[in-house]
Amino acid sequence: MSPRKNRRAASGRSARGGGTSWAQETEEGPDGEWIVRSISGAGAGKPYRCPGCDQEIPPGVGHVVAWRAGDGGDDRRHWHRPCWQARTRRSPRVLRSRNAPRY
Repeated sequence: MSPRKNRRAASGRSARGGGTSWAQETEEGPDGEWIVRSISGAGAGKPYRCPGCDQEIPPGVGHVVAWRAGDGGDDRRHWHRPCWQARTRRSPRVLRSRNAPRY
């Protein structure tokens, strides 16, 4: 049997070598230009805190990593996909301590 030819190639490669675990693109929005990398569930090995909803992204859950273009990725953040898509429609987040009650 011959190999399938309709598979799309991803634009990025895993830093661990081997298979593809992320694809990267540039997005232009009202809040500027961003580099956005989509992380598969298999490529998500540890928990992160989403800046959009302030909830944990557990290991094994697909999400996006975004940083401002030209930033070199020094200030990258891990977001739930829906939180990233809704970032321009949300009001600024109120900073609270982790022990503050949520109402």
